Amino acid sequence: MTQYSPALELINLSKYYGKHRGVIDLNISVNPGEIFGYLGPNGAGKSTTMRLLLDFIRPTSGSARIFGLDTQSESLAIRRHVGYLSTAPALYGNLTAQEFLRYCSNLKGGCDWSYVHNLTERLDCDMNRKIDTLSHGNKQKIAIVRAFMHRPALVILDEPTTGLDPLVQHEFENILRETVEDGNTVLLSSHILSEVEGLCDRVGIIREGQLVAVEQVADLKAKQVRELQITFGSDITEQLFEGIDGVTNILVDGRHLKCDITGSLDELIKRASELQVLDIVTQAPSLEDVFLAYYGGK
Repeated sequence: MTQYSPALELINLSKYYGKHRGVIDLNISVNPGEIFGYLGPNGAGKSTTMRLLLDFIRPTSGSARIFGLDTQSESLAIRRHVGYLSTAPALYGNLTAQEFLRYCSNLKGGCDWSYVHNLTERLDCDMNRKIDTLSHGNKQKIAIVRAFMHRPALVILDEPTTGLDPLVQHEFENILRETVEDGNTVLLSSHILSEVEGLCDRVGIIREGQLVAVEQVADLKAKQVRELQITFGSDITEQLFEGIDGVTNILVDGRHLKCDITGSLDELIKRASELQVLDIVTQAPSLEDVFLAYYGGK
């Protein structure tokens, strides 16, 4: 499919269930060839957003476009080029995984079975047992293959790693990276922030149906406070480190400095280098810290 920029666009998109909110005035633009992380706790509105994009439900107001096509009036054309994994994928339990994937392939008009076999081998799928007899994690692997098997231009994934063991999760992340290297786009919903930290360049954080941030992962982390501990060769005083931009909560105990810092470490390191430095320990903020900042009101 010819790529369109943006690959995915939400414009003042809102959904109410009677008096209860789903999502409110969402404005998001996702670029072609991007893994965009969509973050929020359960109930924040992530799944509602994805169902709106796929025209499973209709918005109360606003609109959305995928590859320049309207998600309501042109939903059939869109679905030919989209792979989707829901939080509760519907699989035909009376079929084997092999039979089920063949059936899905036929619905799509066929696909490259060498690629399908590559996916099933990498994810260690059991292809010959009936799906009803598989564990939750093994069912999830079949659902992942179904989402990727026709090499879609856009993959929409709602909590995709539920039930996966660490080795399979690592291979799944490799498949995601290969997908965008081929020029395709991924919308990845999760409430596990460490899951998307190493995958996404940008993330959107949704809170109670409203978008509270769309930023580069690096920019989000740069705003957060890091804890720094330095051990010197001799005793120091707090006054040596006062007045440095971004440095707060200075605590000195003999040769040990402990402080919080926001932004660049440059000035602090230059001040410390005037003395004998024996050890430096810093804890960079994780996306968990970022998440708590938005949800904890810090």
